[in-house]
Amino acid sequence: MSPITQVYPIIWHEDRVLLIDQNRLPTEYGLVEISCCEDMARAIKTMIVRGAPAIGIAAAYGMYLGAREIETQDRDTFLTRLEEVAQALRQTRPTAVNLFWAIARMLRNAYESMGTVEQLKTSLLATAQAIQIEDLETCRAIGDRGLEVLPSNPKELCLLTHCNAGALATAGYGTALGVVRSAWREGRLARVYADETRPRLQGAKLTSWECAQEGIPVTVITDSMAAHCMKQGLIDAVVVGADRIAANGDTANKIGTYSLAIVAKAHNIPFFVAAPLSTIDFELPSGSQIPIEERHPSEIYQIGETVLCPPGVEFYNPAFDVTPAELITGIITEQGVVAPSDLQKLRIKQPA
Repeated sequence: MSPITQVYPIIWHEDRVLLIDQNRLPTEYGLVEISCCEDMARAIKTMIVRGAPAIGIAAAYGMYLGAREIETQDRDTFLTRLEEVAQALRQTRPTAVNLFWAIARMLRNAYESMGTVEQLKTSLLATAQAIQIEDLETCRAIGDRGLEVLPSNPKELCLLTHCNAGALATAGYGTALGVVRSAWREGRLARVYADETRPRLQGAKLTSWECAQEGIPVTVITDSMAAHCMKQGLIDAVVVGADRIAANGDTANKIGTYSLAIVAKAHNIPFFVAAPLSTIDFELPSGSQIPIEERHPSEIYQIGETVLCPPGVEFYNPAFDVTPAELITGIITEQGVVAPSDLQKLRIKQPA
């Protein structure tokens, strides 16, 4: 496979959405065409597209595709059926708050827009495209803000990340990997250590693939090796993404993030969360209220066609865990970096 220098996981092309099929990476690069809301909901649920910001963008386009399928010229009937489209999309992934944020923004646009139903549909497409453009700008700002708080010694850092919070998880730059990209651009990065991220291996498959496309030095380790690498002095800082951040700074991210924060704390290594303001759920007082998605046990008991476990055993497969705010050094957003205890300062800056 030839290198791909710029990754855009979601592309609006003519009258449909093109998605990079992330389930086929890294061995095969392929696009999936999405032309109806039902297919978009399926793509989100089956993780053809994944990562909180990317899920939000996909859901926004899903709202437009669903709106396009509504055959009525009556405004009230249109809005009622658009609410049904929204509900179908909300049920795809319960943890990623960007999904709900994007759907709410699309609905608000529909209710506030004037004109005919066809004009409402046109406005919805423009809003989905705006959400995508804004996310790309936001992630670049997050990357640059991260440079302000990364350790200054050594000059060239070794950063550890978990799961994939890169271009594939956003509009095309990344949150945690946005910080990595900015550090690489400024000559401040020596190497990325990527947790493989069981059970779906997003670190091994996706983060390493992104780094390889751009020539960023990357070393994949198993999740259980992180503490050893820290003890050996190989890690200068940890940077991860987020799927939902509660008002007190508790952060939901891919399963395994919590244990990574614990071992970082034990080794006195800074632990940063990089996420857009839209990922902060100020309506949730703490992480205990964040719904945790559970996925099919086959993600644990087999890889590809290879079954790993004996018959008759039971499985527990939460897709996310919640890292307590006290384990987080700082939350990197497009508006700056704050300690979790100061998160409320950003509330007035949060996009509507």
